[in-house]
Amino acid sequence: MKLHELQKNPGATQVKKRVGRGPGSGLGKTSGRGYKGQKARSGGSINPVFEGGQLPLYRRLPKRGFSNYLFKKEYAVINLDDLNRFKDGTVVTPALLKESGLVKKQLSGVKVLGEGKLEKKLTIQAHKFSASALEKINESGSKAEVI
Repeated sequence: MKLHELQKNPGATQVKKRVGRGPGSGLGKTSGRGYKGQKARSGGSINPVFEGGQLPLYRRLPKRGFSNYLFKKEYAVINLDDLNRFKDGTVVTPALLKESGLVKKQLSGVKVLGEGKLEKKLTIQAHKFSASALEKINESGSKAEVI
C-alpha cells in the first residue's frame, strides 16, 4: 500500500449540514428551527434545569446532611523521586520546596508520596507522609519528621 492509495473508511466523513440554503436542502427558510419562540431566536437556549417556571426539582427536594467541602484540607503533594535533586544531609522543609519550585502553593501543608526511589540521605520535614513513603524513607537511611 502506498500513500496515494490510502482512503478513508466509509462513513468516516459526513457532509456538513448547510442550513438556510433554499428549497432543495430541506433546511431553508427557518433553518430547521420552526416558527417563533425562544428556541427559534439567536442565542435562545434554555437552561437544562429550567422547568417552565415551575419550582425546579433541586428546590423542591429537602436539603439534608452536612457537606465538609468548605472545611476540607488540601495538601500540596510531592513524590520521593523529586527529592533526589537535593544534596545529602539537606533538611528538606516546605519553605525549601516552595523556594526550589517543587511546590507552588503550600495549601494546608505538604504531603510526601512514595512514588519513585529516594537515593539521597535527607531529613524530610512535612505535614503528612504516605505509608509507602515512610517505608522508602527509612529504607534509604533518611529521616521523616512530621511538623
